[in-house]
Amino acid sequence: MLRWVRSVACLAGLLAVSIAVERLSESTHAEDKPSPSKTAKKPPPSKTAKKSPPSKTAKKSPPRVAPVPPDDRASLSAPSSGAADETEYPDDDDDTPVRKTDKEWKKLLTPKQYRVTRAKETEAPFAGKYARSKKHGTYRCACCGAKLFASDAKFESGTGWPSFWTPIRERNIKTEPDYSDGQVRVEVQCARCDAHLGHVFDDGPAPTGLRFCINSASLKLEEKKRSFR
Repeated sequence: MLRWVRSVACLAGLLAVSIAVERLSESTHAEDKPSPSKTAKKPPPSKTAKKSPPSKTAKKSPPRVAPVPPDDRASLSAPSSGAADETEYPDDDDDTPVRKTDKEWKKLLTPKQYRVTRAKETEAPFAGKYARSKKHGTYRCACCGAKLFASDAKFESGTGWPSFWTPIRERNIKTEPDYSDGQVRVEVQCARCDAHLGHVFDDGPAPTGLRFCINSASLKLEEKKRSFR
């Protein structure tokens, strides 16, 4: 009987040991296995998003200018007799000849302008608008607006007609022999539109010694703008 008790006790001890060993083994394996929380790779720190460069201020496009209808544009070929002071003149380097019919010239010019510039009539002395004018500016052709004479070249000749000692540019005028008055004279014409301007004589002041004797009706003074500085 005593031997059986000892056997049972021995078996119980072995069982307890085996259970303890088994638990120890489990605990050991548990320690060897990496913890999920420890092994989980931490996501790399998100890189700071690069700030997009500030958008450049968009350049404002210049306002569009509405085109002027053709009917509203001032005629460049000849000043209107009714609004002569508001004439829009052609480009000073534009030498394109201006050719119009007699009917068109009569429509564009005053009767006096037509008689002088197209029919080559001479206005009476001291009767012209610019005979005694002292205003500063540029004298243009009354027919086509071409630049002819500067006020700085104007002088008092005592003849009763506007007189100039030189044109603005020689190419802006042309001369033709004139035998209409029973004597040989030199007629002065606008090179752009063939308007009769007057005559040129060799009794003018220095430095040219010339006197361009011009009819007021063939001219249009573009007054020089005053400076208030």
